[in-house]
Amino acid sequence: MGRILVTGGAGYIGSHIVRDLRRNDREVVVLDDLSEGHRAALPEDAELIEGDFADPKLLGRALDSGDVEFVVHMAAFCQVGESVEEPAKYYRNNLDKSLRLLDAVRRSGVRGVVFSSTAAVYGDPVDVPIDEDHPRAPTNPYGETKLAFERALAWFHRAYGVRYVALRYFNAAGADPGGGIGEDHDPETHLIPRLLRKVLSGDGDPVPIFGDDYPTTDGTCVRDYVHVNDLAQAHRLAVEAMEEGSLEAESINLGNGEGFSVREVIDAVGRVTGTRPETAVAARRPGDPAILVASSERAARRLGWRPQLRKLERIVETAWNWHREHPRGYGAA
Repeated sequence: MGRILVTGGAGYIGSHIVRDLRRNDREVVVLDDLSEGHRAALPEDAELIEGDFADPKLLGRALDSGDVEFVVHMAAFCQVGESVEEPAKYYRNNLDKSLRLLDAVRRSGVRGVVFSSTAAVYGDPVDVPIDEDHPRAPTNPYGETKLAFERALAWFHRAYGVRYVALRYFNAAGADPGGGIGEDHDPETHLIPRLLRKVLSGDGDPVPIFGDDYPTTDGTCVRDYVHVNDLAQAHRLAVEAMEEGSLEAESINLGNGEGFSVREVIDAVGRVTGTRPETAVAARRPGDPAILVASSERAARRLGWRPQLRKLERIVETAWNWHREHPRGYGAA
């Protein structure tokens, strides 16, 4: 079996993917500029090439040996609100640079690409749960750039035979129950770690609830939270499916199949930690749909994937364990 190149492999989800691959005896090389990722998140036996994932010299170093068979492309900017305010940044990184990576993949003879896509390609849902045939109508540049790259993958497959699996995540959450790695962003924008950090420190402003007037049961956004280890397993299964020849070109949702509102997440954090974090209602963020909940039936059929850590409190508990042990993230235990 050849090596697997993971772009953005030192990041939150990427590091869990790398750990899963190594636990299953896959050889891994990571390409990451460490602007969002952390060297400490990687196992000691994973090769790290530090730098821009579209740098032709670094791509040559990673790919020219000919022993990389698959690429897991994780490197991207992923903040919805920021993408609305700075679309040029997102088109430049998530699309332009990704196309340069894809062209290098084509030239090097890599057998397939697993792409980190997103539920944001769907926009405001017409039907819930959302399946892969749902209309794609992104409401923000983040989703637009991810969808554009999915379409490029389809055309590259048609023209050059590059296999691909685009995995459309819903909300990644939690941390490896085995310990050692978790979610460490600066600044942190994701709901669960923001709430947990608030519980730990008690300092600063209340955690904002972005809108409480959505057409949902309690007025707050509803999201499908999927454990990061379950996501990691799905990436390995996608590689294995392309390796075996059972998948050529596919887009697949990865979600829990159940939605939880912002207020339900706050309640779960309170139950797990014993402290209800301080929150305050703020204005809606531009580009945020009211409800995003996945149908993952295709993932079950095509990958044999079903999430194992499904309960919200269990997801929160794994994240809480990480944050308690790493109150300053990877900076100090």
